[in-house]
Amino acid sequence: MAFEWVVLGYAAGAEAITLLLLTLPGLNPLRKGLITVTRNLLKPFLSIVPFCLFLLMDIYWKYETRPTCESESCSPSEHLRHQKSIMKSQRNALLIACALIFYWLLYAVTGLVVKIDLLNKRVEKLKAQD
Repeated sequence: MAFEWVVLGYAAGAEAITLLLLTLPGLNPLRKGLITVTRNLLKPFLSIVPFCLFLLMDIYWKYETRPTCESESCSPSEHLRHQKSIMKSQRNALLIACALIFYWLLYAVTGLVVKIDLLNKRVEKLKAQD
């Protein structure tokens, strides 16, 4: 199961780096190519949404079937293992939320950058006509 989390982590990292490159000022020559690459990657990155839902169901299933350690009968090692399991679930849920938010932001920012480029071209065209 660790491989799935590594894949999701790399996908969220790629989304974050792409989002950062799209929004940094002063990268206009690089931005045009990056927009093309990002627009072509948005559809494959959409597979992150069902993947995240699957992993979220996995976290929920593990939460529901996890043995509880609330009584005095738990040994310290069992209590520690229970706490580590809870921490891993919380970390993984945070990774899922970050991946989904980064995808949504990447989608929105790419759309806005494309609209801004179209408006800039329209303004230049209108200035050239005058």
